[in-house]
Amino acid sequence: MKLHHELSRESERPLVLAIGFFDGLHRGHMEIVRATRRLRRPGWRSGVLTFANHPASFLRPGQEPPMLCTRAERVDVLARAGFEECFIVPFDRAIAQMSPESFLDALVGLGVHGVCVGSTFRFGHKRAGDVTMMRGYLEARGIACVDVPNVADEGERISSTRIRGLIAAGQMDVADHLLGRSYELRGVVELGAGRGHDLGFPTANVRVPEKLLPPDGVYSAVARYDGRDYAALVSIGTNPQFAGERRTIEAWLRDFHETIYGRELALRDLRFVREQRVFDGVDALVAQMQLDLAAVAYPGFG
Repeated sequence: MKLHHELSRESERPLVLAIGFFDGLHRGHMEIVRATRRLRRPGWRSGVLTFANHPASFLRPGQEPPMLCTRAERVDVLARAGFEECFIVPFDRAIAQMSPESFLDALVGLGVHGVCVGSTFRFGHKRAGDVTMMRGYLEARGIACVDVPNVADEGERISSTRIRGLIAAGQMDVADHLLGRSYELRGVVELGAGRGHDLGFPTANVRVPEKLLPPDGVYSAVARYDGRDYAALVSIGTNPQFAGERRTIEAWLRDFHETIYGRELALRDLRFVREQRVFDGVDALVAQMQLDLAAVAYPGFG
């Protein structure tokens, strides 16, 4: 997928463009993806326009929501969705002050022959532009404009905001259902305190990604390393047994004995097992960890 960091491109090939922030690329977003594919014609290119940073990070600094995807993850899922070009531009003063007409002119300048957005899409300075305006402007220039209705599940709209609330509440199975895939925590394995090894449970300390984490606790999970899946127990939190202060992610992988510092580990299918707590001593902690192993003794992992 070719990346553009501004609203310009050199290619003259016709472009169909999906527009949105697409945090998480959930099931509702995928309807926009499919609508974009339907607009594409032989010889045309499919593209997506998104922002490098959440608009709230510029408009209301400090009030932006925690992300479901890091920027790199969002680009990755957009590429895997089949887009051939991605315009990932910074939401800054120039974008924030752009009039709706100027924004639409910029789209025309990209060579768009079709545009797909959600039905509630707003754009331009103070969100003055809406889908009705966009359609009239583009169709007058022979450019198709498709607005995709909201997708509901259990009678409620699927949205990134809804999914964030589910993850923050630890309802990972429901969040995964709305995403259409498992929520994933991915990071580089770093050096830790080494306590897990001393306790007989050597763990991989995963660098905490800049995205929303589930509540503190112990989770069963599937860890993926070097193309292979492993049953795993994951601890998210501050290690209260050892008076920790920094939030960490520690993963114990069953039947795994490699040293993987500096390598990337991905964790998915997170399911809550128990809360983190302080035990009467290390022996009690180890006994609980032995009981926790039952959470990863399920079919499919032997």
